[in-house]
Amino acid sequence: MSDAAALPGQPRGGVLTGPATDRAINVLAPNASAMTLDGTNTWIVAEPDSDLAVVIDPGPLDDGHLGHVIAMAEKAGKRVALTLLTHGHADHAEGAARFAELTRTPVRALDPALRLGDEGLAAGDVITTGGLELRVVPTPGHTADSLCFHLPADRAVLTGDTVLGRGTTVVAHPDGRLGDYLDSLRRLRSLTVDDGVHTVLPGHGPVLDDAQGAVEFYLAHRAHRLAQVETAVENGHRTAADVVARVYSDVDRSLWPAAELSVRAQLEYLREHGLI
Repeated sequence: MSDAAALPGQPRGGVLTGPATDRAINVLAPNASAMTLDGTNTWIVAEPDSDLAVVIDPGPLDDGHLGHVIAMAEKAGKRVALTLLTHGHADHAEGAARFAELTRTPVRALDPALRLGDEGLAAGDVITTGGLELRVVPTPGHTADSLCFHLPADRAVLTGDTVLGRGTTVVAHPDGRLGDYLDSLRRLRSLTVDDGVHTVLPGHGPVLDDAQGAVEFYLAHRAHRLAQVETAVENGHRTAADVVARVYSDVDRSLWPAAELSVRAQLEYLREHGLI
């Protein structure tokens, strides 16, 4: 049995659903899989003394889960007033329209196609619902529309799929680009160094209590994988599928299709930089 404090990011053990910080409550969606880990984390975020809450990533189109989110907010004495999306993948956003119908709230997202209402999200935006302060941080890479939300009062960042509570994420080529992703990780590292962020509230997996350690691990992991891909190409493995079989041989084969997306992004990055 591993010591969580020795793992990247110091993941918390125990039940995922429930309070994570003074202002953030997690409601775990029942969509566990190899790709979604324990399931999607739907976050209810609110000031302790406010009766208004913001929900981030309602998750899949599952009325039971969406109803549970509303019930959890009401149990905490909150009314959902706004819905935000970290990105448009179905496990995070498919239930957003139905959730908006149930709560009569607007949905704000970077991608105009995902919005319900007049307002979107952009770099530098600050959400102030119910006195809350949530700062929008652009973090493209996993997808082009990926965002994180900085919660200064809790010294926390909600990362969607940009940083997970366990393992590493996919750079979903061609929409996701490795160069963008590396820049996004560096942006998150700056939050940990310059803004005192120490807690990661991820889109999947447990809360991480060492945000800087998690981001440093992700950067080192990407550098290591990129070097492995470059070496594989130099040794004659030319196609993405061949590179996956070589570099990801220690990974469950059910994850190889996802790994191939990341490899395609890595190959594109290496070509763009004249390294292969």
